[in-house]
Amino acid sequence: MVSINGVTVSFGGYNLFDNVSFLINPKDRIGLAGKNGAGKSTMLKILAGYQTPTKGEVSRPKDCKIGYLPQDMTHQHGRTVYEETESAFEEIKQLQAKLNDINHQLETRTDYESDAYMDLIHDLTDINERLNIIGADNTEEEIEKVLIGLGFQRKQFHMQTSEFSGGWRMRIELAKLLLQKPDVLMLDEPTNHLDIEAIQWLEDFMEIFSGAVILISHDKTFLDTVTKRTIEIVNQKIYDYKTNYSHYLILRQERKQQQENAQKNQQKMIDQTEVLIDKFRAKASKSAMAQSLIKKLDRLDRVEVDDMDTASVRFRFPPPAHSGKIVITAEHAGKSYGDKFIFGGANFIITKGEKIGLVGRNGEGKSTMMKMIANKIKYDGTIQLGHNILMGYFEQDQEEKVDLDKTVFETIDELAVGDVRRQVRSLLGSFLFQGDDIDKKVKVLSGGERGRLALCKLLLEPYNLLLLDEPTNHLDIKSKEVLKQSLQDYEGTLVMVSHDRDFMTGMCDRLFEFRDGHVKEYLCDIKEFMEIRKVERLNELDLDKSGVKAVPVAEKKVAPSSDFEAAEKKKIQTQIASQIKKAEEQIEKLEAEIKSLDTKLADPAAYEELTKNPNFFNSYNKLKKDLEVEMTKWEDLSARLV
Repeated sequence: MVSINGVTVSFGGYNLFDNVSFLINPKDRIGLAGKNGAGKSTMLKILAGYQTPTKGEVSRPKDCKIGYLPQDMTHQHGRTVYEETESAFEEIKQLQAKLNDINHQLETRTDYESDAYMDLIHDLTDINERLNIIGADNTEEEIEKVLIGLGFQRKQFHMQTSEFSGGWRMRIELAKLLLQKPDVLMLDEPTNHLDIEAIQWLEDFMEIFSGAVILISHDKTFLDTVTKRTIEIVNQKIYDYKTNYSHYLILRQERKQQQENAQKNQQKMIDQTEVLIDKFRAKASKSAMAQSLIKKLDRLDRVEVDDMDTASVRFRFPPPAHSGKIVITAEHAGKSYGDKFIFGGANFIITKGEKIGLVGRNGEGKSTMMKMIANKIKYDGTIQLGHNILMGYFEQDQEEKVDLDKTVFETIDELAVGDVRRQVRSLLGSFLFQGDDIDKKVKVLSGGERGRLALCKLLLEPYNLLLLDEPTNHLDIKSKEVLKQSLQDYEGTLVMVSHDRDFMTGMCDRLFEFRDGHVKEYLCDIKEFMEIRKVERLNELDLDKSGVKAVPVAEKKVAPSSDFEAAEKKKIQTQIASQIKKAEEQIEKLEAEIKSLDTKLADPAAYEELTKNPNFFNSYNKLKKDLEVEMTKWEDLSARLV
């Protein structure tokens, strides 16, 4: 469908790509991979026709329609969300105008046997086929389906686009592209401004999308779900893998190992040849042979090992300061901005060591709750922090709140106290600020670099409560994995907002969903939550399709709300019972371990043997603390079980 032939791109004498070629086939699902700066976004621009290569060419069929979503773009204003989205059907309007013109000619012309008349018949057939493909008969339904899938509510359809943030306007542009149904859809970081539900909807849409897709993303789960082919850009070359991202990583490591082995064998041959050259040079009768071997080495195509991006942040959170068992207590907490109600009636208790995820659509109040906990804004109800809480807060726009005129080193050095002052350079090195990088002004850093600097600030004090609002926004996949491991090892309490499902998986004990002005608790992980939401969304779509939405509320032929509430309550109670069982099993296990150690400690001989280990009492006390946490959790869960 699209052919890339011998493409070279040069900037100031440096080749970004050098003579690369590949083919995009119909219905391909391709992910572009490579380290930052390898040229992934440039490749998309070239494929979309927005940039011309230095050498080579990109061939597209004449009727091939390209849809391209860049990371940054100029948005149009002066229209409502619906009107702007409807502009995606400009092709339909043009085709319908042509169709009307052809029908008029066919009615008025009488040269039925002429070639021109037959050409009109062919054009009529082609236009009708194209209108059928792009769904000209149900544009209103298509617009509504896509906008709702991407997170818009019907009441927002007639709001001006200028009333929305840049992220929401990006969703409108994505909606227009999806509705245009291009032959090749090119997306540069499409999930950056989407919440989890919208990302999952987009994945489902990609399954039925009839064209080819080529995309760039740092969302590993999205890549694995959507793509079936990975093209890696590395060292000015490309490698084409017929598999998704996760399997590509395995194959790439195997390729590197093969290159290293081949390079080692070649170097061994070169060393042996050079020994022979030195030996033959000393003899006049062998000088011709020495020259032959020299020419052989000159012609040798040296094996190179690809310079893979191995740099990633490396750190561990410091041990948290001691705190009370109850970390956060919220009672009837809520927030409104003037007449705009965000949410209300939030009641929950978060205990020491828990890891809590806040989930839900954008604009439902997740970041607002984080600001309420941090006491950054006024709110309704009460939110009380427990005894001796030392809180670290990473805001969603944290990278924009650092002093732009300070250097990287000054930003951290001025906040560091005590022993940390002597480790500032080492700490910055862990976040990939090395050499002259630490003397750069913050204002010249990229968004990703500022995000890393903001994360680095969280390591300066032993916080026992971390509030992290979208901490992975500017991190690459490897750095996300390091941050995830660090948070899993973190012994304090964590409250986190993230739309990255791979990052959230295995991280949180409980989830609080913000939806339609309410805060609802789920005792499950993100995968189970997404399955629950998927079923609920399908039920909502079934109701829409049956026309229930058009019937007055009193006449809806669905189960009474009390039935729904009973079913919902039963589901929650089942989840709580499951969590209680897990807590009881953990309590039994911990009590057994402690009892066993107590028995040994009562025996003088065993006591002497145990206390030879300097870390024994730390481990023993940790078991007791873990037991306290589990007992508190069990009491809290039991109180909620009706």
